[in-house]
Amino acid sequence: MIDLLKSAFHNIGRKRSRTMLTILGIGIGVASVVIIGNISQCGTNVLYNEMDSLGLSGLSIAASADAKPNTVSLNEFDLKLVQNADQVIQAAPVIVQTTDISVRKVNTKAVVWGIDTKASQIISINLLYGRLFNQMDIKSNANVCLVDEKFSQNAYSRSNIIGKKVSILCGGAMEEFTVVGIIKTGTGLLQNIIGDYVPTFVYVPYTTIQSAVGRSDFDQIAVKIQQGANVDEIGKKLTDSLNHYNGTKDAFISNNLAKQRDGLSNILNIMTLILTAIGGISLLVASLSIMTVMLVSVNERTREIGIKKAIGAGKGSIMLEFLFEAVLISVIGCFTGLLVGYAASYAGAAFFRVALSPRMDIIWTAMAFSILTGTAFGVYPAYKAACLKPVDALRQE
Repeated sequence: MIDLLKSAFHNIGRKRSRTMLTILGIGIGVASVVIIGNISQCGTNVLYNEMDSLGLSGLSIAASADAKPNTVSLNEFDLKLVQNADQVIQAAPVIVQTTDISVRKVNTKAVVWGIDTKASQIISINLLYGRLFNQMDIKSNANVCLVDEKFSQNAYSRSNIIGKKVSILCGGAMEEFTVVGIIKTGTGLLQNIIGDYVPTFVYVPYTTIQSAVGRSDFDQIAVKIQQGANVDEIGKKLTDSLNHYNGTKDAFISNNLAKQRDGLSNILNIMTLILTAIGGISLLVASLSIMTVMLVSVNERTREIGIKKAIGAGKGSIMLEFLFEAVLISVIGCFTGLLVGYAASYAGAAFFRVALSPRMDIIWTAMAFSILTGTAFGVYPAYKAACLKPVDALRQE
C-alpha cells in the first residue's frame, strides 16, 4: 500500500502542470458545491432571524376578510379570552398601519405598529437605547414612540435620538411623538442588500392609535404559545372559541406565521438544490478530465508498463497503480476545494456579519462525490493499462 502511494505521488509529479490543472478543475467544482450549500445555510438563518424580528414566527388571530364589514372585530373581551386559553403564554393586541412620518428634513413611509407592554415578549424587539412602553403610556394614550436605528441615522446621523420629536400622520392629522426608545430589527443584512426597500418601523401605544382614529378594536392579536405545542391546533381552538363567544361562524382566522416562514425556507432549499445540481455537473465535468489525463498517462508510459509486466507485474498491480493515481488526484482536488470553499464562505459571512458553522453533510457529500467520480473515471484507463500485452508495450517507441 505504501509503495503504491509513493508510486502514485511520483507519477502525478511527472507532469506537474497537467496534474495541477486537473486538481484545480476538481477543486473549483467542490468549492462551488460548498459555497452554494453555505449560502443556503446563511440564507435560511437570516430568513428566520429577519422574520422573527418582524414578529413572523408565531400565531396571530384576526377577523376574517370575508366577514361582513363592521359586523365582527377583535376587542378587549376577545383579548382576555385568548389570554386565558390553554397553552397560551401571552397574547397582545396589535394595530398595524402604513403612514407618513417625518423628522427634521427626513420624510418617509413607515409601518406603524400599535402595541402594548406585553408585545415585546411576542414580537422580537431588540432595544438599543431608552426604554419600552409602560402601563402609564398605555393608559394615558401617550404620544411616545420607538423608532429603528436606521431612521435615527438618516435623521440625525447618530443612533441615539432619545427625546427627539417625530411627526406621524395619525387619524388624518400630523401629531408629534416623543422618541423614548431606539430599536434594531433583524440582523441588518436585508438593509445591506436591498436598502430602502425595507420599511421603517415605528412602534406606538395601541391605545394612542385607537384614540386618534376613533376605534376600540384591534387588527389582530399576537399570540405566544408554549414550546412544542401544535400551533395549527391551538389556532383552530382559539378561532372556534371566539366564534362561539361572538355567536359567529368562520368570522375569525388564525395565521401560523411560522408555517409561512417555513414555506419560504422550502423555496430557498429548492433553489439551493438546483444550484447544487449545477455545481455537481461542474464537478462531474472536472472528474472527466481525470480520465483524459490518465489515458494520456497510459499512452506515455506504455513502454514502462511493458517492462513491469515482463518482469512479473500482474494485471491487478498495474490496475491498482493507475487507480491510486486517479484517486490521489481526486482527494487532493477535493481537499483543495473544501479549503477554498470554506475560506470564501467564512470571508463572505464575516463581510455580511452572519454566523457560519461547518456543515458536515456538505463536506461528506462533496468528498464522496468527487472521490467516487474520480475513481470511476480512473477505472477505464487503469483497465486499459492492465490489459496491455508485454510484447506490444515493449515495441512502443
